[in-house]
Amino acid sequence: MAQLVPPGPDSFRPFTRESLNAIERRIAQENAKKPKGEKKKRNDENVPKASRDLGTGKSLPLLYRDIPKGMVSTPLEDLDPFYSNQKTFIVLNKGKTIYRFNAAPALYLLSPFNPLRKISIKILVHSYPFVEILI
Repeated sequence: MAQLVPPGPDSFRPFTRESLNAIERRIAQENAKKPKGEKKKRNDENVPKASRDLGTGKSLPLLYRDIPKGMVSTPLEDLDPFYSNQKTFIVLNKGKTIYRFNAAPALYLLSPFNPLRKISIKILVHSYPFVEILI
């Protein structure tokens, strides 16, 4: 079952190896509950949906207030309960824009905790004020 994260500055938790292990355990438990050999039944009514307010590329809702120091441009656990059983994490930039990344190894080599991948993520989410001036 998806856990609801209470809005506020205390809801931001760093994405760690323990977080990834917890997600993998939830996925394994969910898969163990499903009977084998049974076809997927498509029932659109019971399917959970992603929150529109916490969508990728959107600004963080005001309910969450300010981002704590040291948590800007760092991987955080996903705030949206829809993604609680998916290997994803979010990164927020100074403008409070939400970026969602997959926690699976990039190029089958780089885990989300690899220094090269961390640097790449910081570059991707950095807000470039000089780009706006040039355009």
